[in-house]
Amino acid sequence: KLCGYLNKLGIKGPIKTWKSRWFFYDENKCRLLYYRTAQDINPLGSIDLSSASFDCKMENGEGVFQIRTPSRVFTLKAISKQAMMYWLQQLQMRRWEFCNALSRFPVGSSQIVNEPLAGRTSRWCTYVIDNEDFLPLVKTPTEAVGLKAASLPAPQTSTALQNISLKHPWTEIQNTVYSICGSKQLWGNNGNVFSFDEFQEHPENVDEEQGAEEETLEDGKVGPRLNWIRKARWMNSGFPGSDELSREKNSVDKVSVLQQQILTLTEEVKSQKELVKLLHKALEAAQQEKRVSSMYLTAAEDKDRLELVRHKVRQIADLTSRLEALEQEKKELEQILTLRDSHIQELKEHVQLLMEKNHAKQEVIMTLTEQMARELSDPLQEANTITVETLYKQQEEIEHLKDDIDAYKTQNQFLNSEIHQVTRLWTSVAENEKALLMKCACLQARNCQMESKYLTVLRKLQEAVPGLPNSHAELVKNLIQEALQRDVKEEAEEALSFELNTGLCPSSEYDEYGFMTVPDYEIEDWKLLAKIQALEIKSNKLRSQEIVEKPLRDRWNSLGELNPSAELKSLIRSGIPVEHRQRVWRWMVSRHCSPAPGHYQRLLEQSGSTEHPACRQIELDLPRTLTNNKHFSSPTSQLIPKLRRVLLAFSWHNPAIGYCQGLNRLAAVALLVLEDEESAFWCLVYIVENLMPADYYSDTLITSQVDQRVFKDFLSEKVPRLMAHFEQYRIDVSLITFNWFLVAFVDSLVSDILLRVWDAFLYEGTKVIFRYALAIFKYNEEEILRIHDNVEIYQYLRFFTRMITDGRKLMNIAFNDLNPFPMKLLRNRRSMHREELEAELCELEQIKAAYVKERAEQGP
Repeated sequence: KLCGYLNKLGIKGPIKTWKSRWFFYDENKCRLLYYRTAQDINPLGSIDLSSASFDCKMENGEGVFQIRTPSRVFTLKAISKQAMMYWLQQLQMRRWEFCNALSRFPVGSSQIVNEPLAGRTSRWCTYVIDNEDFLPLVKTPTEAVGLKAASLPAPQTSTALQNISLKHPWTEIQNTVYSICGSKQLWGNNGNVFSFDEFQEHPENVDEEQGAEEETLEDGKVGPRLNWIRKARWMNSGFPGSDELSREKNSVDKVSVLQQQILTLTEEVKSQKELVKLLHKALEAAQQEKRVSSMYLTAAEDKDRLELVRHKVRQIADLTSRLEALEQEKKELEQILTLRDSHIQELKEHVQLLMEKNHAKQEVIMTLTEQMARELSDPLQEANTITVETLYKQQEEIEHLKDDIDAYKTQNQFLNSEIHQVTRLWTSVAENEKALLMKCACLQARNCQMESKYLTVLRKLQEAVPGLPNSHAELVKNLIQEALQRDVKEEAEEALSFELNTGLCPSSEYDEYGFMTVPDYEIEDWKLLAKIQALEIKSNKLRSQEIVEKPLRDRWNSLGELNPSAELKSLIRSGIPVEHRQRVWRWMVSRHCSPAPGHYQRLLEQSGSTEHPACRQIELDLPRTLTNNKHFSSPTSQLIPKLRRVLLAFSWHNPAIGYCQGLNRLAAVALLVLEDEESAFWCLVYIVENLMPADYYSDTLITSQVDQRVFKDFLSEKVPRLMAHFEQYRIDVSLITFNWFLVAFVDSLVSDILLRVWDAFLYEGTKVIFRYALAIFKYNEEEILRIHDNVEIYQYLRFFTRMITDGRKLMNIAFNDLNPFPMKLLRNRRSMHREELEAELCELEQIKAAYVKERAEQGP
């Protein structure tokens, strides 16, 4: 058993006192219980060691150490340095044993208590071996620790009431009665001196933060009868009884022990008398209040009751006036006290001055006396005397310094041991937390998949509604509406809770750039598809968070200065993390497009002074830009004025193009990522003038048309089955893909996949758009091949990009499955189809001219 007497520092306001307490370690709950004496049955409080740390500082004094819990710091003092180190080492061992048992067994499992002794002993030995490098095992001080110490008299304090806990009067009375009467006499007649049950409705509640000297147990109340019986059994089993004393000690020792016990009980009786007086006063006040209340209740008429109330009012008024008079008297006394304090301070200063004068005179006298003694004594003897005294002082200082060094060594050994153990405990907790986070992420990913499958089933049922009975059709409709109208605030709260508790992939109504995670489409079927897609994307993110995203993020964090390389190309294709995307985009733009200082400001001034012809079209397109993004969804949104200035500046910068529908979307994405409008302007210039071929955004859009023909060629080569299927049902894919190429998939792909496409697009150019356009068809190839109707194919192609949920799979298709994809082949195809298109346009112009000439010759 780990138990013994320690002094505990009680703090109440400015008063700090040491109080002797009997401490006992409860190994089942890892708590250190403390009592006033070893014979007490009810504890005054407890210290939770499972989350505590220990500390000892030489500056605090010999034997003083601290136990730091999350809510309070307990300062304790042992009788010696050896006893202090023994307590600290034993508490460390018990904490280690309890935390290891807690990590091996589930919380609340009885196996922790009933664990075999061999298992505990093995872990104990492991701990001792691990800690021998820091702090050797301290021998047990039997005179201060253990069950034998309970038979010794408790350390006495200077006054009787000093060691009593005034915050626990009822516990003190119970413990005193138990000590006087003895457990067998008290419970032998199945009765007790006091009615304890009456006091159980007033549980103890001590405010530790305001300096309460003791604290109550946190594990709930135990009935006094059961608590006393349990403590009596423990004492009878663990403490040496009177029979053992009679066998081991002679009669003189017995008499001395009994006399000591008589003195202890006498002091306790004195303290209990003080408590009884306090209780009597409280009882008299309660009885007086009870008599007045009885008179009020027994009054027969309202007049009598009114007279009683008036009497009370008069008493209250009288007491109020007396209180005011006392307050006035108090103020006067405080003023008098202030005057006296100032007078005392003056007297103290005068006394201090006199003492300094006296001290100066004494120093002069001592100096003269020493001078006379030196003159009268032998110079050699004087030198020897001084040398001996100096050596003696130096030896004393050396001994003190050696003691200090030993104390600091011991303190250093213990603190190293404490750091070592706390670090191991923290590592174990961190590993457990990481495993729980991964398990939580897997469970949430599975939940998203289940919810996605549920919505998919609802969609299939919705398609089959015409063939269902009315009741079933109505049920399906209600379920779909309920799934779509789920409370957004509830989702946001769940997402915030998950983010705070796990630190993994957060989700909310909007993503990092303000895009809605579930776009609010007008068509109900599209809404359902959007929600399914959002759930699938979230599930994929959660599953790849630890395996893919975290290693990728670590590679980006370790990347230093940006330089073109195969590694950087691979990283950019995999997607740039949010925290690095702005920096990398600025670097890619600045490599090919050097911003001219002041150029953007001059363009803004020009647009402010002169209205551009494209100004009206820009104003019409602003409200239609990224309607599913909160930064552009409202005319009053913050980024709308910035987007207007960027588009106007570009229209003056490039008069050949001016403004073309689609540029608003490109500039909006650049603004979301780069934030600065001038950087967004140069990004738009880089895309239009460097990445895209010439005439891509001209009036004729001739290069855009060329790219559609080139794309059809690649589609025939890379996905021949799908292209044959389109030709069979006369599907013109350029009706779907033309806008993809013009705005680089903006408003076609979800934001997470869109920005990954843009990462590679800004680094590699338009070849990336061809790769991803082919990958999208490859991703959905099997679904499209199952449709055998021209109209249904067109309907499916309108929303099939919203069926893409796995961005990693799409990226692998684009950059691995479609290889080889040489840029030289792309340039050759563009040249060939441009010549064909220009020839066709020339032929059309000739036909048009001939037709106009023919009409003119025919006349009206």
